[in-house]
Amino acid sequence: MAILKGLGDFFALDIGTNAVRVVQLSQSGPDNWTLQHYGYAPVDEKITANDSAEGLRRLGEVIMTAVGQSGIKEKNVVIGLPSGKTFTTVVDVPMMSEAELKSTIKYQIDQYIPMAIDETKVDWALLGQSLHDPKQQEVLLASTSNAYTEERLEFIESLGFNVIASEPDPIAMVRSLLPLGVKDARLIIDVGERSTDLAITFGDTPRLVRTIPTGLRTLIKAAVQNLNVQDDQARQFILKFGLAPDRLEGQVYRSIESTLDNFATELIKSIKFFQTRYPNTPVGGILLSGFAAIVPRFGEYLTAKTGVASSVANPWQRVHVAQADQQQLSTIASEFATVIGLAQRNNK
Repeated sequence: MAILKGLGDFFALDIGTNAVRVVQLSQSGPDNWTLQHYGYAPVDEKITANDSAEGLRRLGEVIMTAVGQSGIKEKNVVIGLPSGKTFTTVVDVPMMSEAELKSTIKYQIDQYIPMAIDETKVDWALLGQSLHDPKQQEVLLASTSNAYTEERLEFIESLGFNVIASEPDPIAMVRSLLPLGVKDARLIIDVGERSTDLAITFGDTPRLVRTIPTGLRTLIKAAVQNLNVQDDQARQFILKFGLAPDRLEGQVYRSIESTLDNFATELIKSIKFFQTRYPNTPVGGILLSGFAAIVPRFGEYLTAKTGVASSVANPWQRVHVAQADQQQLSTIASEFATVIGLAQRNNK
């Protein structure tokens, strides 16, 4: 989905909470790409959360560092829109031609989105026949405020780039994380620093998108309080020992258990909501990305809580990466789901 349409070669930019990532791919087949360039620059989250002129100046320096180290020369860029700044939903509309839909949907959008229509930029994509009512068809709607979009465009273009498209992060992550040929529904979760992007897909498209305000930082906070340790040590414990009941006598797991249970409850709610809307479409698996992919035993815990098998997703699954780059990327590879998804857009 494009909030803005664009054409031609481009690179992708993902401004995360604590890192900036850039990727440029070249297409080598219908569903295959080759990594041309990538860059990764850590950033203090105080900078990414600071909208002042000084905050933007410093963020701009980090972006230029990431682009500079990547070797990217392209000026056209596709940017991700953080889930906290977007609203994404799937709605049913009567069966009609795409041309008819184009002329009528603009009059229906305001009943679906939580913002005033004249203050919002909205895009939509036709998903096809509804999975639960053959007389209806499903449309994916994504919206973001005009004020946020314009500020972000102005900021990126002030760095000398040409923004040709923008896309909500959860939509982009589906593109990179979902394996080809999946016939059933899948729950994809990408756990970040402060929140988790969640999408339940059917076919190759999301049918439910939401954000859960639980991330690695939430677990760290619980561990700090319950283990009486510092932030850095709590992070180290969680990333090293994870949810293993036999490491450190299970203290790390017990310290974050109630927070994890709340997180699992939100996942179960999402699965139940999906199953209520699509009773004949069971969720066949959970795909883990971000910190969910690297915290030990995280998948086993979710499988036990939800009853749905989980596995680590690979955002690089359809990207050929040179051996030297594989080694350099090894410790941060799981963080690239959004930016790879953005780079895999077909803008031709």
